[in-house]
Amino acid sequence: MLLTVWRLSPREIKILYIAILSVNMGFFALIPYLALYLSGNLMWTMALTGILLGVRQFSQQGFTFMGGILADRWGCKQTLILGLVVRSVGFTYFAFCQEVWHFFVAAVISGFGGALFEPSLQAAFAKLAPEAHRKQLFSFKNMVSNIGIIGATFVGSLLISIDFYYLSICAGLLYGMLALYIYYHLSVPDIEVAKQTIMQDIGKILQDLPFIFYTFILMGYFYLFMQLYLTVPRLAVNITGDNTSIAYIYATVSISVICFQLYVSKFMEKVPHRFIMIGVGTLAMGIGLFLMGNASSIYTLCLSAIVFAKGTMIAAPVIMDVIPLFAPPRLLASYYGFNGYSMGVGGALSTSLGGWFYDKGEQMGMPLLPWIVCLIVSFMVMVCMYILTKGLSKSGSL
Repeated sequence: MLLTVWRLSPREIKILYIAILSVNMGFFALIPYLALYLSGNLMWTMALTGILLGVRQFSQQGFTFMGGILADRWGCKQTLILGLVVRSVGFTYFAFCQEVWHFFVAAVISGFGGALFEPSLQAAFAKLAPEAHRKQLFSFKNMVSNIGIIGATFVGSLLISIDFYYLSICAGLLYGMLALYIYYHLSVPDIEVAKQTIMQDIGKILQDLPFIFYTFILMGYFYLFMQLYLTVPRLAVNITGDNTSIAYIYATVSISVICFQLYVSKFMEKVPHRFIMIGVGTLAMGIGLFLMGNASSIYTLCLSAIVFAKGTMIAAPVIMDVIPLFAPPRLLASYYGFNGYSMGVGGALSTSLGGWFYDKGEQMGMPLLPWIVCLIVSFMVMVCMYILTKGLSKSGSL
């Protein structure tokens, strides 16, 4: 099945697979270990560490709308390259940070780089993926992302055991080299010359109420997903006493996705409404996180991570695939960019409130508090996706 999907992928899509693999390797090699470095080596509180991660997240997703508009008018390739270069500078700067405010500057720079390349990368993939095979290619894209995560966790574990300085330098260099690779090898469709002003384009998106509601619901999904960057690493270290234990959890999630993503996607094709699939997947993620909160060893953590992975296998490929249902082709990157607010707000709430709930739960003698919140959020996403499906069905949009 893997070879079949690879053969169905055009040359440009294969180049984007390499880009997605590299982006995930650079990100997951640094960010989870940044949290452990700040809260462990530098003795930051979980709340302050969460605020930094939240600032990085919102500086990326808070500006992806502008990044998407720029990609639609300037070109996906140009915006992608610029974003990779900016991310390279931000990640490299982490190696030279001495004061608290230095880390926040590096976080903002790296986040802004992501705001530029993320919507252009998603839009380029959607434009270049053949319509007949788009579902399969998006599922394979999710697998490629997780292959990058596996490589990143082990490389990150190795480099963080040597020195955080080398980890930051290597992550920054990876983005720089990827920018050069994209410059020389990727070509994307010509952009459509815009007849409307930027404000008219923004107004059109803001009037698309079902899409706005969809973006709002996804904040809950990303609240759960971003727990992987702060509370899950801290939980793993608390249970095992080993900083490298997070690598086993990430590897469990990623290997599960690599082995079963295409099979899960094929099975879920029987489900008629894709928004319901997102809700079901998100609920499974919430259950997985709740089980992690009840874990007592690395083995039960990894078993719980499999449940979480099953949820991402159901939801993640569909989340990006449904954006073209809302978006006219000329504004595809802008829609992807606006949808980034779901990750920006949801991710910022995850790392800030998630860290606060974690600290509060320990202070109150209620260690399950952050994981109960995750379970409630996942149930709310499921209900809202059902409401959205009913509304779209009545309007004839599905």
